[in-house]
Amino acid sequence: MERIQRWRAALTDAANYAGCNLDSFANGYEAKFVEKIVEEVLSKLNVAHFHVAKHPVGILSRVEKMKALLNLGTSDHIRVVGIYGMGGIGKTTVAKAVYNQIYEEFEGSSFLSSIKESSGKHNGLVGLQKQLLRDILKYRKDLEFGNVDRGFNLIKERLHGKKVLIVLDDVNQLEQIHTFVGNCEWFGSGTRVIVTTRDEHLLEKSTAHEKYRVEELTHSDSLELLSWHAFNMPHPKENYDQLSISIASYAGGLPLALEVLGGHLFNRSIIQWRSTLEKLEKIPHSEIQQKLKISFDSLGDDRIKDIFLDIACFFIGMDKEYATKIFHGCGFFPDIDLNILIERSLVTVDYINMLRMHDMIRDMGREIIRETSPKNRSLWFHEDVLSVQKKQLGSDAVEGLVLNLPKLEDECFKTEAFANMKNLRLLQINNLHLTGCFEHLSKELRWLSWHKCPLKFLPPNFDLANLVVLEMQRNNVKQVWKENRVLNKLKVLNLSHSKNLFKLPDFVQVPNLETLIVEGCISLVELDESVGYLKGLVLLSLKGCKSLKNLPESICRLKTLETLNLFGC
Repeated sequence: MERIQRWRAALTDAANYAGCNLDSFANGYEAKFVEKIVEEVLSKLNVAHFHVAKHPVGILSRVEKMKALLNLGTSDHIRVVGIYGMGGIGKTTVAKAVYNQIYEEFEGSSFLSSIKESSGKHNGLVGLQKQLLRDILKYRKDLEFGNVDRGFNLIKERLHGKKVLIVLDDVNQLEQIHTFVGNCEWFGSGTRVIVTTRDEHLLEKSTAHEKYRVEELTHSDSLELLSWHAFNMPHPKENYDQLSISIASYAGGLPLALEVLGGHLFNRSIIQWRSTLEKLEKIPHSEIQQKLKISFDSLGDDRIKDIFLDIACFFIGMDKEYATKIFHGCGFFPDIDLNILIERSLVTVDYINMLRMHDMIRDMGREIIRETSPKNRSLWFHEDVLSVQKKQLGSDAVEGLVLNLPKLEDECFKTEAFANMKNLRLLQINNLHLTGCFEHLSKELRWLSWHKCPLKFLPPNFDLANLVVLEMQRNNVKQVWKENRVLNKLKVLNLSHSKNLFKLPDFVQVPNLETLIVEGCISLVELDESVGYLKGLVLLSLKGCKSLKNLPESICRLKTLETLNLFGC
């Protein structure tokens, strides 16, 4: 009887609804009448739910963080929250999951996907404006317009005062946000706007009230996501445990990489897994590379790209201010460009001010070098660099080279191997014994790192006129150079733990030096009086120079000095 009563009540409610009259609406044309009914029904069906991910590992905690920032419990104001992070980290996935959970709380909602991609197409933004209006107002045939400005005004007029949820996915220009929501002032109280982007600075320029940086997955979540895609279960198959851990570690918590690699390794043998891991150490997976490279391509400015590539190949783990000096010496503009890389989530700076980069981003940068200049693929791979040096295959396309030998080998390398590298800016040759005429080395060197150099002094025909940073720790030198030579561009000189060093250069020759580090130089007996000429010296470390008994009076003239370390003298 209870069921019958419910049925009766439902029939009564249905009968009381005011329906559409065939004659008054469609002039008796049943086909048009049916079409109208279908449109009305479809507009009321639950069509807003998005597919989030096949295996939504680690999504729940991210959704909860976003919901807290959205502050859904209050409806007396409009709130804009940005989601940012590197490519492939899961920004869109988080936005979809949040949207699915909260859209029913609003009068209308719309999720606009891939705005950056659409903006490059003819009338792409106009199409998205129409989608926004259709989603929120439901289908209306009279919403026809041909340009963004008209669409902007229609959104303002039709959505005025409405409490809505709008997601703007993959935005890369401030104008794109303005195209769809203006300054958000015309929407009703309780409105929420979510913006996903790779550019943190874009959110700072916009009206965003909060920002959420999507972090990498934890190791356990990474292993689970990889296992779902590789084995269709939440943990690795028997005998695949260690390989799965290695692949998960390689992916560095990046969902994109875990999904792609898991799919690639699905139903493959242990031998194929091992081969894949070996290959990844040399060449990134092409699909991952392509998606991550979007961030690099969007940089536009070649000098910013050069800074990114230099960091990827040489400066990960280097102090930010230290690297900045080198970039300035190369004619770059790191004070602004380095911050742009940080805002685009391509580079990070850790708590001790060291430059860091996700391993996948690093590999993407190195692969760009390999693809654009095949002859330069030896830039950082140990075996390839050795081959280039021995066969003298260098070219003027090489701007940086690293060769870190595990120990000082008996075999000597000829300077002639550098003869064709006329544009070499960055050189690290630790534990290397070079012989021959040093005139063959590039005159464009800005950074020279030569730890455990076996020479007693740098040869007079080694042109260092453009050098900005000279690092020669744990070397055999007694003097850096014998003859008088002026290095106006040198900013950093690090000779730490050079046990045979007894004399520093005349500082008049390096008038713009800002950092002088001679820690652990136990044979150093004096600091030259000319140190007083270093008007820009900021850091002077003589730590552990136990033979040093006195400091010259001229040191009192160092007005810019911030750090003086005399521990152990």
